[in-house]
Amino acid sequence: MGMEAIKSVGIDIGTSTTKLILSELRLGRVSSHFALPHFDIIDRKVTYESDIISTPMKNGDEIDLMALAGWLEQEYRRIGLSLSDIKSGAVIITGETAIKKNADALLHYLAERSGDFVVAIAGASLEGVLAGRGSGSSEYSKKVKGIVANIDIGGGTANVAFFQQGKVLDTITFHVGGRLIEIDSAGEVSAVSPSLQLWLFSKNFLVEKGMRLTLKQLSELSSVLCKDMLDCLVGKMPIAAVKSLVHSASSETLPMIDEVMISGGVGRLALEVPPSTLDDAAKYNDIGPILAGELIKALKNYPLSVVEAAQTSRATVIGAGMQTTKISGATISIAPEHLPLRNIPVVKMSYSDTALEQYIERFFLQGKELFHGNFEVPFAISLAEMPYLPYLKLKELAEVLGKVYTRLFPKAAVLVVVCENDMAKALGQALRLQLAADMDVICIDQVVVEHGDYIDIGEPLNDTMVPVVVKTLAFS
Repeated sequence: MGMEAIKSVGIDIGTSTTKLILSELRLGRVSSHFALPHFDIIDRKVTYESDIISTPMKNGDEIDLMALAGWLEQEYRRIGLSLSDIKSGAVIITGETAIKKNADALLHYLAERSGDFVVAIAGASLEGVLAGRGSGSSEYSKKVKGIVANIDIGGGTANVAFFQQGKVLDTITFHVGGRLIEIDSAGEVSAVSPSLQLWLFSKNFLVEKGMRLTLKQLSELSSVLCKDMLDCLVGKMPIAAVKSLVHSASSETLPMIDEVMISGGVGRLALEVPPSTLDDAAKYNDIGPILAGELIKALKNYPLSVVEAAQTSRATVIGAGMQTTKISGATISIAPEHLPLRNIPVVKMSYSDTALEQYIERFFLQGKELFHGNFEVPFAISLAEMPYLPYLKLKELAEVLGKVYTRLFPKAAVLVVVCENDMAKALGQALRLQLAADMDVICIDQVVVEHGDYIDIGEPLNDTMVPVVVKTLAFS
């Protein structure tokens, strides 16, 4: 069954650049193995891409909302759309600009004027995962045996996500990026990012504002930077040994990589001829082109095959597809005073009969690493492909879920669980017995959501129904 195309906009706001992409998403009805019909994006095409602009900033760390809004309105006029024609969208705020007050202001601005937006403030790990989905690493890993690492290098950070068979294994982020040192065509340093200072100091590199550096000096510095990052990625150096370069990591030991993809702005520069003069090197007033050239050189010294990314600098999001389902309340357990809930990210997990607590804890920690900043509900847990559980097993699952959640998120007000099959009422009741009196449970079923989707749960329509909107970040 065909469905109307929805116009969706993706806005990606990064440390140094911002871009907008308009796409058309076609939703079609699909049935999962539970024969639960749900809608999925069956076709997506990008119909417009804006120029990449410099992110308008007020003072160092705050987005200039009025300037950004003016640019958005101008882009919409250019496409011939009004804000209200946009049915759905996604705004991803990444890098150093992901300061909470920025995102909130932007969310309100967009929500008042247009369709339903997912506004994700991407912490470094989520940024790495999104980039790996956008660059094609995630898809590519389904076709090959080994582990594929996507290294997404932008202005401020290098976000690495490890994929195997389409699934994310781990993430790590380094202070490696093109704008960490800003220079002019004479090699004079106009700014050095504080996040690089510790590493520079540990390597005895003296780089300060006002100094003049030669192309050779900048190349040598970039070369050592790339070597430290790659040594850490292939396990030659433990994470602890390059602590000053690591922004965050999802685990202490990284999986062994077989293949690598490079995305992000520096990934795009890596496809160009490395600069041979300072004048060439400084065309963006930063070390991006030098870093890109040194990265390609450095990679030749490692037993990794480099695969070309499908997308480099536009590897982020193209929009969000939406599907609304109404759920029969015969099987749900809700806390109406907490509804509606909007833009709750989803962590998907299956069931393990052995070492249940460690297993659940791993998923929760991954969720904590990916989506931080949401205190009332850090994320929703999607229980997929659950076997039929007798009551004692169900009770045990509720006990462990409740215990790990309260330990890791003591400030959370609600635990949201989304089941694919029909067990929400029993599980919801079992969970309610487990949790502290001041924590509520919302447990719904017959909803299919994927890892990294966002959901809205509306107010109950009558005692037995709640509307649920599932928003999927779509990639070209």
